[in-house]
Amino acid sequence: MADQSTNSSIMESKPLHPLHQIASTPTHKLLLKQWLKEEELILGRIALKETQIDSVRKEITMLYIFFFLFHSTALILLFNASARDPHGVGCRRSWIPSLCSLLFSLGLIWAIRYKTDMEVHLEKLLEREKEDGKLMAKCVEELKKKGVEFDLMKEVDALRRAKSMRIEAKAVRKWSARDFVTLFFFTVSCFVLAFTRIILCN
Repeated sequence: MADQSTNSSIMESKPLHPLHQIASTPTHKLLLKQWLKEEELILGRIALKETQIDSVRKEITMLYIFFFLFHSTALILLFNASARDPHGVGCRRSWIPSLCSLLFSLGLIWAIRYKTDMEVHLEKLLEREKEDGKLMAKCVEELKKKGVEFDLMKEVDALRRAKSMRIEAKAVRKWSARDFVTLFFFTVSCFVLAFTRIILCN
């Protein structure tokens, strides 16, 4: 009898597991459900952003291919046309293909720049979602670990404050890879204009 009473007193004095404490407390239980749902939504948004970034990168690659394919095809056609033009008529009208080439190049450079800007924007959104996911996972872990000792007012307020105070540091504007890509394609466009003139007039 004494052993049984001792065992029962030990079981009574032994604290419940934090998850059992949460299950028996409606407010903590509701908060845990909300946070788990929010964590799942964040993971879904992360997967969506990654898919969008992959799609934009494929579009940028296609624009690169289209740029070089167009100019190489145009130069070959111009070379064949100049070979059949012994009177130099093509040289006097060389401004027409040059203008078309320039307009096409500028349009394609703009499209590439637009897509690369979109890629950077999506990467920033993805980074923000990942930070939110880490913050939410930390809060869920703390709630599971502390149980009823988890201070709802204090911790929820800290979570809101961490989200609101997250300000992106604006770095000093420097040359980026996108700027070098734009400069490269503009330089290639200038060389194509020179080759067009050389092919038609020489």
